[in-house]
Amino acid sequence: MSGTRKRRRKSGAVSIAVIVLAFLVVMAVQICRIKAKDAEYAAREQELKQEYEEETQRASEIDDLETYMNSSQYIEDVAKSKLGLTYKNEIIFKEKKE
Repeated sequence: MSGTRKRRRKSGAVSIAVIVLAFLVVMAVQICRIKAKDAEYAAREQELKQEYEEETQRASEIDDLETYMNSSQYIEDVAKSKLGLTYKNEIIFKEKKE
């Protein structure tokens, strides 16, 4: 009987060792997948941060343009360039086309 018990203990220990080894392999694969996803998310985060910075800059430029377009300087510039209007004492020089 003692020989049968030893075999059962050995087979039980081997079974446990196989289960633990299989568990470790599964966990290692999952860790690799998670690390790959983490790297992918980090790269995407950088892309989104860059896009955010660009859009923030663009919004600032639009705000500046809106401020300029609501100014009297803009009205004066448009009157001069589009309509050819000038002040009474202003002299305009035009380029000679060849």
